[in-house]
Amino acid sequence: MKTKASPANFHHYNIGLKTRSRGLRKNMTKAEKVLWQMIRRKKIHNTQFLRQRSVLNYIADFMCKELLLILEVDGSIHLLEENIARDKKREDDLKAIGFTILRFPNWMVLERPGDVVMDIIEWIKIHK
Repeated sequence: MKTKASPANFHHYNIGLKTRSRGLRKNMTKAEKVLWQMIRRKKIHNTQFLRQRSVLNYIADFMCKELLLILEVDGSIHLLEENIARDKKREDDLKAIGFTILRFPNWMVLERPGDVVMDIIEWIKIHK
């Protein structure tokens, strides 16, 4: 079992995914771009998020190292049976090292961005 994510272990940063992370930052989905505009530059409770950050063998859409919080924006591909199992394994692995994952479907980020921000704010208020 891996140790809890912390500054001492660089929050389990995976340098092997650095190039892929950069590519994903350059090619974010529309929903990811919308969420990024809402959370970047410490807009929510002075909380810093990184985008497309590698952790273990995964790349998190958005990560707050301070709060061990990962935000995921999921498209319809995540509804496929094989992806549900893969997402469950990923979530279990990330939870095992101390992260909390908040998932938002693309449609919610695009059609109800205020609700998404409120969900994030509520979580941060409780845990910060």
